[in-house]
Amino acid sequence: MSNVAAPVPARPLSLGVIFLTLYIDLIGFSIGFPLGPDLLGHYLEQEGRSGVLGWVVGQTEALAQAFGIASYAPVLFGGVVASVFSILQFIFAPFWGALSDRRGRRGVLLFTVAGTAASYLLWVFSGSFWVFLLSRVVSGAFSGNLSVATAAVADVTTREERSKAMGLVGAAFGLGLLTGPMLGAFTAQLNLAARFPELQRFGINPFSMPALVAFAMCLVNLVWISAKFSETLSPQAKAESREPRLRNPLAAILGLTNPALRRTNLVAFVFSVAFVAMEATLTFLATQRFGYAARENGYLLGFLGLCAIFTQGFLVRKLLKVVDEVRVLAIGLVAAIVGFVVVGLAGATWQLYVGVGVLVFGSSLVNPATTGLISLYAPAGEQGRVLGIFRSLGSLSRAFTPVLAGVVFWVWGSLTVFVVGALLAALALVLGLRLPKPEK
Repeated sequence: MSNVAAPVPARPLSLGVIFLTLYIDLIGFSIGFPLGPDLLGHYLEQEGRSGVLGWVVGQTEALAQAFGIASYAPVLFGGVVASVFSILQFIFAPFWGALSDRRGRRGVLLFTVAGTAASYLLWVFSGSFWVFLLSRVVSGAFSGNLSVATAAVADVTTREERSKAMGLVGAAFGLGLLTGPMLGAFTAQLNLAARFPELQRFGINPFSMPALVAFAMCLVNLVWISAKFSETLSPQAKAESREPRLRNPLAAILGLTNPALRRTNLVAFVFSVAFVAMEATLTFLATQRFGYAARENGYLLGFLGLCAIFTQGFLVRKLLKVVDEVRVLAIGLVAAIVGFVVVGLAGATWQLYVGVGVLVFGSSLVNPATTGLISLYAPAGEQGRVLGIFRSLGSLSRAFTPVLAGVVFWVWGSLTVFVVGALLAALALVLGLRLPKPEK
C-alpha cells in the first residue's frame, strides 16, 4: 500500500510546524510538574478544605493513610490532578485523529491549538482551584491533537522514511519534557500576584506567569500554522476515512480488525506502564537511596531528557537505515530490561546514571519503532484514527500508573517497582517478537 506524500516544497515547513506543535503540547503537559506541592499549598491557604479542593484532598489523604503512607499524600494529590489531564487525552485522542482523517490536519490543528491556548488563559486567571482544574480539563481534551500531529508526519513521509521520521516525534517529546519543568520552575519565581496585588481580583495568582508563557507560545504556534502549514492529507486518503465520532476509546481499541495493529498497541501499552512507573518514582529512589535534593534530581532528569533527545533525534534514524522496525523494537526492549535491573540494584550514583542511560536508550528505540509500525500497518485513510488510538493508550498509562507506582514504591520499596518494570518490558518483548515485518 503506497502513501501519498505532500508536495516537496511544503514538506520541510510542515515537519517544522509538527515538531513545534508536539513540543508546545509536551511543555504544557510538563510545565506544572515542579509546581504540584506549591499549587496545593497555595489553594489550601486560599480556600481551606472546602469545595472541590477539600474533596480531592480528603480522598487522596484517605487513600494514602489506607496504605500507611500519609507522607505521600501531597505527591498523590499531584498525581490525581495529572490523571485528569491524561484521562481527557485518552478519551479525545482517537476523536481528533479520526476528525483529521475526514476534515484534514490543518483545520483540526488550528482548532485544537486554539483550545489549548484557551486552557492556558483559564490557568492565568485561576484564582480558585475549580478554575485551575477546569483549565486542566480543557487542556487535556484539546491536547489529544498529538495524534493529529503524528498522523501529519505519516502524510509527508514515504513508507521507507516513516519510522525514522517518528524519531522526530520522539525528540519533540523528549525536548518538551526536558524544557517544560525547567520553564515551570523558572517562571514560577515571577509572582505576578505579589508584584501587582490589584490584579488578584481578576484571578491572577502566584502561578499565572508559567501559564502566561505557555499561552504566548500557543499564540505563536497558531500564527505559524496559519501562515506556513500546508494541508498534508491527500483527497484520496480523505475519501477512504470513516465518519468521526466521539466514542468509548476502549471500544475503538477493541474494534481494530488488524491483528498486527492490536498486538503493537498492546506492546506499546505494556511498555508504557513500565516506563511511566520509572518516571514517577525515579526521583524518589534517588532521594531515598543517594540523598539527592531538588538540584541533583534536576540534573538526573535533565540527563534523562538529553539521552532521549539524542537517541530519538539521531541514533534511531541511523539504526533504522540498516535494521527493520521489529528488530529495533526488540533491541530497545532488551536494553530497557537491562536498564530497569541496573537502576533497581544501583548502589552508587554512577550505576544509577548508567542504568538510566541504558533504560532511556531502550525506550528511545521502542517509541519510534512502535509508532512507525502502527502507521505502516494502518491504511492511508485511517492514519489519524489509528494513531489516535495509539496515543490514547499512552495517555491511559499515564492516567493511573504514577499513582499506582507511587503506592508500590512506598509500601514495597524501590526495587519492587523496577523489578516489575523489567518483567513488563520482558512481556512486551515476548509479544513484540511475533509482529510481522511491515511492507514498504
